[in-house]
Amino acid sequence: MIHDVVKAEYIDAHRIRVTFHDGKDGIVDFSSYLGVGGVFDRFRDMEFFTSFSVDPELGVLTWGGEIDIAPETLYSKATGEPLPDWMVAEELKDETGGYRSGTAGTLQRRSRRLPKEELQTWIKTLL
Repeated sequence: MIHDVVKAEYIDAHRIRVTFHDGKDGIVDFSSYLGVGGVFDRFRDMEFFTSFSVDPELGVLTWGGEIDIAPETLYSKATGEPLPDWMVAEELKDETGGYRSGTAGTLQRRSRRLPKEELQTWIKTLL
């Protein structure tokens, strides 16, 4: 099930209250994204960070149409519900028989795709 974002409200620091189409809501702390790098470095600029909006067509929290976070991720962070199975990284055995995190190709959400490298970075922020 896709949990579209319908409302978002800045709380403080890097925290935003997010409300979903099913009426559930919660506060998401985006400070963990600060260490990811790449496009998320823009979150260090509080003027940029607080300029978010909700894209009603896609049901995502977005920053100027440049950055958005999958609503399934936000739903999990806000409500404590687990991520959908299709978003969880597959565990792969390495040469020693141990386990390492891995992904198969790309993660697809609706019609958009993330390159493998961005997906791996994104998954690390969830763990």
